[in-house]
Amino acid sequence: MTAPAFGRETVMPNYDVYGVGNALLDIEAQIDGATLERLRFTKGVMTLVDDETQRRVLAEIEGAPLHRSAGGSAANTVIGVTDFGGKAAYAGKVGRDDNGEFCLDDLRRMGVAIEVPPAEGATGTCVVLITEDAQRTMLTHLGVSATLGPGDISEAEIVRAKFVYVEGYLFAGADTRAAALRAIELAKNNGVKVAFTVSDPFLIQNHREEFHRLIEGPVDLLFCNLEEARSLTGRQDPIDCAGAIHRHADNVALTLGPNGSILMHEGEAIPIEGVPTEAIDTTGAGDMYAAGLLYGITNGLSWKQSGHLASHAAARIVSQLGARLKQRFTPDEIQALLP
Repeated sequence: MTAPAFGRETVMPNYDVYGVGNALLDIEAQIDGATLERLRFTKGVMTLVDDETQRRVLAEIEGAPLHRSAGGSAANTVIGVTDFGGKAAYAGKVGRDDNGEFCLDDLRRMGVAIEVPPAEGATGTCVVLITEDAQRTMLTHLGVSATLGPGDISEAEIVRAKFVYVEGYLFAGADTRAAALRAIELAKNNGVKVAFTVSDPFLIQNHREEFHRLIEGPVDLLFCNLEEARSLTGRQDPIDCAGAIHRHADNVALTLGPNGSILMHEGEAIPIEGVPTEAIDTTGAGDMYAAGLLYGITNGLSWKQSGHLASHAAARIVSQLGARLKQRFTPDEIQALLP
């Protein structure tokens, strides 16, 4: 076992999760299918765009109701951890502008610690276009979030966490990839567990070998959906996919949309039921699922209980607009939801 850093024999964690990701301002808008067709973006996927394109899109949807919140995949998850009453920190880069100040204030208001200093330049934005079928089409302009680097990752913060949670989107850029790998390295050096979310099938196509090395090596818990699992394994059946990944990863959380999820832990497949709900907006469903599972396993719940909580959290988030819960979970609610 690697000796703890800083000359300390024991460091008591006081974060459940330390997240690392692209810090973005989420701008959510409800539009109709005809508007999305006119904009000519593929429904239901994330597309990287430049600042000019982002401004054009916002001009095209002017008049639609908009909602702003601090976002990005890992940010949504760590905020979700605090929604359950957990403790979380976050490493992400924003600009010294009004959007950046809004993001920092929003994260801290939600109870998330963030110490990465802002940078010169524009804060990244993610315009989330929500159509009547509850699909969300994300247009992301990374801005200065793409400048997050290994020097922004704090070992002093990581050593205080039970889990480091890294989003796969970071591997799309050289600096952010280096930041992700540094966070994973520091976590393993200090006996902190690593959770990794694949984030999107296109990332597997571009980083397949590296993702396989991470899954076979330092990653303790892998989050993926069925499409991503199929891309990783070349298999079709969900149980076959989960089992194939579990041969390399200690723990797997494979989400199946309304059909629930499959957890793999200590060689056992743990089926988690879906929670019936009327889906309005699927934005942040996977992020909130990860929040519920991470909160549970870092706060004394069993894997089955944690998965059950995660399933309810995902159902709650898709039944409303936006990736932020309108109402946080209370301790009594959490207790009532446990099987």
